[in-house]
Amino acid sequence: MIRLLLDNPLLLLFLVVAIGYLLGQIRVGGFSLGAAAVLFTGLALGSLHPDLKLPEIVYLLGLVLFVYSIGLSGGPGFVASFRRRGLRDNFFIGGMILLAAGLVALAGRLFDLAPPLVAGLFAGSLTNTPALAAVLESLRAAAASETVQTMPVVAYSVAYPMGVVGMILAIFFLQRRFHVDYAAEAAGLADLGAVGENLTDRTIRVTRYEATREPVGEIVNRHRWRALFVRIQREGVVLMVDAPGMTLRLNDLVSVVGSEKDLEAVTSYLGEPSAERLSFDRRQVDFRRVFVSSPEVAGKRLGDLALPLRFGALVTRVRRGDADLLPRGDMVLELGDRVRVVAPRARMDEVTRVFGDSYKAVSELDFVTFSLGLVLGLLLGLLPIPIPGFGVFKLGLAGGPLLVGLALGALGRTGPFVWQVPYGVNLTLRQIGAVLFLAGIGTRSGWAFASTFRQGGGWIIFLCGAAISCATAFLTLWIGHRLLKIPMSLLIGMLGGLQTQPAVLAYAGEQAKSDLPGIGYATVYPVATIGKILIAQILLRLPW
Repeated sequence: MIRLLLDNPLLLLFLVVAIGYLLGQIRVGGFSLGAAAVLFTGLALGSLHPDLKLPEIVYLLGLVLFVYSIGLSGGPGFVASFRRRGLRDNFFIGGMILLAAGLVALAGRLFDLAPPLVAGLFAGSLTNTPALAAVLESLRAAAASETVQTMPVVAYSVAYPMGVVGMILAIFFLQRRFHVDYAAEAAGLADLGAVGENLTDRTIRVTRYEATREPVGEIVNRHRWRALFVRIQREGVVLMVDAPGMTLRLNDLVSVVGSEKDLEAVTSYLGEPSAERLSFDRRQVDFRRVFVSSPEVAGKRLGDLALPLRFGALVTRVRRGDADLLPRGDMVLELGDRVRVVAPRARMDEVTRVFGDSYKAVSELDFVTFSLGLVLGLLLGLLPIPIPGFGVFKLGLAGGPLLVGLALGALGRTGPFVWQVPYGVNLTLRQIGAVLFLAGIGTRSGWAFASTFRQGGGWIIFLCGAAISCATAFLTLWIGHRLLKIPMSLLIGMLGGLQTQPAVLAYAGEQAKSDLPGIGYATVYPVATIGKILIAQILLRLPW
């Protein structure tokens, strides 16, 4: 069997993935490893033979696909997060990385570890491949012996697994200790655009004179309702609320879309709920769900389409993935969105053509823009950045594509280039990238991991790495949630960003059941990556 796998790396890849995903679905006490089990399956199979490992290009390709896709999807939320204390979050994560570096230095002193082992222990405990690469490059530049150059790799391989498991365990235990309600957190973070809302519609009869004294738009803005006025029935005729300057009259029936909480506030102000449902009357005003598949629309703000002015139409809901979002004028549409359009029956086909409404189109990837974005990211990762006193460092294959993905995701489009990819395609690329990365890094670390333990020299490094990873994870979650009041949905993603670890992010996403962890991850990932690259080289140069 080993010879068969050695001769067929593709067979090894899919065997690791299949077994890993099966193991990841096993739940013990409500806990499961999920996609992270692929990593440990790779470690187990890789430990059987020194050459039983996937080609380097497999995990590098997976890493690039994963971080770039994360960047594209998290770009808008990343920008929005800086309006919600993004600087504070980055300073916090930077402080926790410095704490971890202090613990690593302490362990090096206590157990008399050589500087290359200390630097590798730091990179492995915080699972950062670019930091390890920077350490190896420094040793090569210093003409260190081959034995010395292998020391960081061994320490990294031994500490790496607990760098993943420790974070996952911290999330598992503390989310229960804190009694986290992820659904409630998601509702409070709806403005980040990563979570859905429980939207419904209600017909209200206007009975209060105060509601007729000012335009609808001014009423909504003054009360800060997250609600959308859609139809009015006046003297038996159903009209669209196609302009914020429209005013209500007594005995009007008004159809409003929003959350239950906001609809209760709207009803209290306007009058009373009506048993009649205007949304059921499709004789004059119709509705339809259509796909956003037209490149001419994707990446544009909804308000720029001027649908009320052009067609007398409104978008009342935007479904992104499995989430319903209440539309706003500044909302940027993405390929793959499904919008619910309300329009006069005679204009509905025209409105549909504007959005495209092609399921086939939203299932395809624009390889030109996707590849061009990756080229920009890879070039940025190769760019040498000088740091006085420490030489130069590079963002590498992880940092460069992530930063470019964040920027292009926030832009949405540049002229004719639509950088966003359809939601479903993005999820698929993300999943494929994570699987390739985890399988590749697992098989390539398995033999070194097992050999170190067989030789009896790995237990000290393993226990130190486990203690550092777990302490950093538990303190990050405790301080972040209890003291800084960071929502757990974002915080567990920030923990994955602190580790720069896709497996932790994948587990965090499974727990939160939203894209909020991805926003937390993307918010701190660049600072965490750069910080760990610098600190690893500082640890290598410290006098011991």
